[in-house]
Amino acid sequence: MSVPVAPGRWPFLGHTPALLRQRFAFTDALPGHGEIVRLYLGPAPVYFVTSPRLAHEVLVNEGPKFRKGAMFDKFRPFVGNGLVLSNGDFHLRQRRLMQPAFHRDRLAAYAEIMRRAAADVSGSWRAGEVREIDDDMQRLAVTIVGEALFSTELGKAAIAEARRSIYVIIQQGMIRALSPKFVEKLPVPGNRRFDEAITRMRAIVMEVIHDWRRDATDRGDLLSTLLLAGMTDEQARDEVLTLLTAGIETTALALAWTFHELGRHPAIEARVHAELDGVLGGRPVTVEDLPRLTYVRQVVDEVLRLYPLWMLMRRTLTEVDLGGVRLPEGAEVIISPHTLHHDPASFTDPDRFDPDRWSPDRAAELPKGAFIPFGAGTRQCIGNRFAQNEIVITLATVAARWRLVPVPGKPVRVKFTSAAYPDSLPMTVVPR
Repeated sequence: MSVPVAPGRWPFLGHTPALLRQRFAFTDALPGHGEIVRLYLGPAPVYFVTSPRLAHEVLVNEGPKFRKGAMFDKFRPFVGNGLVLSNGDFHLRQRRLMQPAFHRDRLAAYAEIMRRAAADVSGSWRAGEVREIDDDMQRLAVTIVGEALFSTELGKAAIAEARRSIYVIIQQGMIRALSPKFVEKLPVPGNRRFDEAITRMRAIVMEVIHDWRRDATDRGDLLSTLLLAGMTDEQARDEVLTLLTAGIETTALALAWTFHELGRHPAIEARVHAELDGVLGGRPVTVEDLPRLTYVRQVVDEVLRLYPLWMLMRRTLTEVDLGGVRLPEGAEVIISPHTLHHDPASFTDPDRFDPDRWSPDRAAELPKGAFIPFGAGTRQCIGNRFAQNEIVITLATVAARWRLVPVPGKPVRVKFTSAAYPDSLPMTVVPR
């Protein structure tokens, strides 16, 4: 079975210019060419999977026949061999060592960090002021992950460095991942910022680890869990960098877009407020409340559907039959959560914000592979519950006190990197 080649291929550079310039518009158009479409990253061919059915095959049913792909290989020299990037037996061992850090008891402790951090941020706002909500949510996400990771004074320096550097690493890293290797050697400002940022982050994380080793006691943070599990300094550093890069961007963006969508849809916002008032009765949210916030969860799932990561990448470990196409060993495969989440075959009117599409009866009709905000299968993000709790707890904490209202005449535009970022998200703080 032949595989169609996507339009827009350049000599030598392949589809990289189209991917970097058009981003989601390019990949979201690929389902019109077939369930599997061939792209070229520079001269290297990759197979882009466009259907939920085949995405589920790659991530779940045939998951053991795949490992992380070339995009992740490009990050490994800089952020190490952490859980997102590692493969095989080493990955399984690291995942087992990290699992206790996301146990129910630990999640309950993290929930208090989340609530307190959200209360601190929203408590600093003043009625009538205009806030750049995307900036506030980025700082909040760094604070929450940082405080969950580090509980010491030196940890505060690491959190400050993460605020300074982590978004440079994420955004410039995606450009590197999609570009031919020679691009990362060019003396351009983006490369310089990336190299400087990752060097600073690696240094401060190692400093915190060495500080922990001096007394080697359980401080109740994620770093203690990693080191007490027997990880080396280098393994722990790589996992910390992985948690910082993977655990901040998705959550910060989801929070920003949640407030944006609620501000645009007052009727949905009113339903959220009614549920929060009914469940909480004016008291602070706790982790025990989360299962009863069913409509809030639907809102969060709809935000995660509309604004997910751009793409995941896998590489075949052996020859694989995928939808009648024989992929050779070593073939690179791309799956785009954004493309799948905006597929009208799975989601009616996919660009519309509709939390009711996540009511139990409607959600049950979705095909497997249609909704993968945290991946799927054995490589599903280990922190997915942490992230979902963080979004719900922050929303509940902010909405107890404030409404966030769009600023008239300030349209919000989307800029694309590894995910959908608002170019600016000014919102007026209004007391409830």
